[in-house]
Amino acid sequence: MTTPNLENGGDVVASLASSVAVAAKPIFIPLVTVVDFHHARGPEVEKWFGVPEGTDPAADWDWSLLPFMALSDGAHASTEDFSYFTLLRPAVGDQPATSLFGISCTRQLDASQLLNRPADVTRSTVQKAVVVIADSPQFFGMLRERLSVVTSAWFAQREFTDCEILRRFQDSLKAEKERGQLNEEEDRDQYLGMSLRELVREFKWQTLVLLKCCLLQPKMLFFGARCERLCMMQFSLISLIPGLLRNLQDCAGPELNNYEKKLTRPTSLRTSDRNSLLCYMGLPLQIFGKGSLFGPYTPLQQLDILADFGTKSYIVGSTNSLLLQQKDRYSDILINLDDDTINITSSSLRSALALSASDRRWIDFITQEVNDTWDEKNPGRPNHMGYRGSEEFIRMQFEEYLLSLISSVKYHNYLAQNVNNPKAVLSYVEGDPAMDFGSEWVEYWAKTENYRIWNANTESHLFDIVEPKHPCAGGLTIDDVSRRIQQQVQELHLDERFAVGREVIGRNAATARDKASTMFNKLYADMEAMREAQRKRAEESKAAAAAPPVDLAKAQQTVNSVGAKAGAYIGSWASWAGEKRKQGWGRSSGSTASSTGGGGGGGWGLSRRSKGPSEFGSEKGTPLNSPGFPPEGKAAGFRDSMVGSERSEKERPGIQSSFTESLLDGVSSDAGSSPPASPRKAERPLSAGGITPKRMGQSQLKGIDEVVAEAKVPAQKDKIAPTPEGNTDAAP
Repeated sequence: MTTPNLENGGDVVASLASSVAVAAKPIFIPLVTVVDFHHARGPEVEKWFGVPEGTDPAADWDWSLLPFMALSDGAHASTEDFSYFTLLRPAVGDQPATSLFGISCTRQLDASQLLNRPADVTRSTVQKAVVVIADSPQFFGMLRERLSVVTSAWFAQREFTDCEILRRFQDSLKAEKERGQLNEEEDRDQYLGMSLRELVREFKWQTLVLLKCCLLQPKMLFFGARCERLCMMQFSLISLIPGLLRNLQDCAGPELNNYEKKLTRPTSLRTSDRNSLLCYMGLPLQIFGKGSLFGPYTPLQQLDILADFGTKSYIVGSTNSLLLQQKDRYSDILINLDDDTINITSSSLRSALALSASDRRWIDFITQEVNDTWDEKNPGRPNHMGYRGSEEFIRMQFEEYLLSLISSVKYHNYLAQNVNNPKAVLSYVEGDPAMDFGSEWVEYWAKTENYRIWNANTESHLFDIVEPKHPCAGGLTIDDVSRRIQQQVQELHLDERFAVGREVIGRNAATARDKASTMFNKLYADMEAMREAQRKRAEESKAAAAAPPVDLAKAQQTVNSVGAKAGAYIGSWASWAGEKRKQGWGRSSGSTASSTGGGGGGGWGLSRRSKGPSEFGSEKGTPLNSPGFPPEGKAAGFRDSMVGSERSEKERPGIQSSFTESLLDGVSSDAGSSPPASPRKAERPLSAGGITPKRMGQSQLKGIDEVVAEAKVPAQKDKIAPTPEGNTDAAP
């Protein structure tokens, strides 16, 4: 074992220089370029700023995919979008190949708003991206805000041929680089990527799963519809490994391996300096070395690099859903940011990433701290504005976890080398602390490239510097179970669901109450209506029961009496008619018949023209209005027997005498003749005394034939029947 040189003073830079022999590389001036989306040719580089006139770095360094990286899929769906990507700069002279990093801001403008619309602009919108290319992503957090302002101002001009604002922007970046303000050695890791508080709150215990997965170097594929959130998630994850953002020079291509070539084992340690401690412990764990690739945004045109045999591991992101259909081919683990789900397709990787009880207790503690200090208005800071639960707190917790992991694995290797030496076991260390990190995970990690680089360039007794113990060592306890149950209950969002449920129940209860009230009101109204109807029926029944009963015998007597009176009345008419016939109706009728020659007026004294209402006896005193008018059948027979009894116009008496004479004329005519059909029907049944005998039997009604027959009785020849009024000369 080599004892480190523990210094209480000295220069930190000297310690870092002794641990990592990094040759001073020339300054790379940031470049600015414009990428345009052409309607026919697609994305293409339009202008460069910061390079000699007439040069094109995209063509010189084979950056054919730069336009596709700058204009991400789906960028047209938002007003402003950002894309982060990596570029491989090939070796130039004595400078080795290295990785460059790009950030682009994409905006679009309605073509009708352009002051001078070029002829090649045929679409309704113009889409362009302003891109900055630098040698480190360390300051992209600050650079993003400046790039957004510059791009917005350039689009506000509505004249894309005026690029003065972009030229001045590149000049400012160059001046800052030359003054050393963009010094990559400064510890600014926490300023890039999404908020760690948001990361932990969103993925909870799976945040630790993702970090341990990065150390195992599988093929990790991130998917999301929003390009900026997709890229920031990856930067936040790798920033949890201390010092990694400052050492990404080999991440742009699987063939790069400059970091390992220049790496040496540190020989000194300054305990009061954090950077010195991290370097001595072998951090950062270089997960992007030979055979690895990092592409925060990777277009579909770059899939051939992912499928290349030399690409063993990568962390890439895509906004194209076509990759989801081929996730088994291009990924061992798929992180879908739209659904917040993690799908591990490799069974061995899934088993290795299972968290131990100590791991789960540790990440649950951090998650609880974030949840307890969460502020919806300001997610990046705790609500008490203190240290616990802050960004720095989370970063320090993960740093402590990795240091404990490294120390425990070193002690695990030490125990394996001295398995038969009981004196080698440290008295203050209980058992094998590496088991608290997961035995399967430790075995899997020991096979990775970053483990090989770390183990070869660090001391074997690192556990003498940092205690080999899990931050939350120990088996599963009641507190762990209760904490997990509490977190699972919180993940169910029962309070929110109950609140929504209470609101829905209250709304439904109000609706049900209204419906029930309406139903009961209708039922009550129906019952009241039924009671009223029953009451009315009861009153009607009571009134009917109180009425005097009908005496059927007395009613029959009344009907018989009315029939007798009607018969006597008709009889009086017959007697009166017979007396009148004796007094001269026969002579007058006969003379008239002989003079007219038996015309077709009939025995009723009606001429062919006398069909008006006056000649039909419409007056009140005529026999037609009397109640004794005969039935239709018999009256027709009687009239038909008096055919040919037409009298002349001069001999015809008045209406009443004409009617009576015609009536008796028909009686004296030949009974054997067959009468013609009656030209007139009875208008209404006869009545006596104003009582209409509708219910009288047929035997009780007397027709004209019967009246005539009674008039021929010898016993009544000399008797004059009195009229109902007592007058023998006039019809009643």
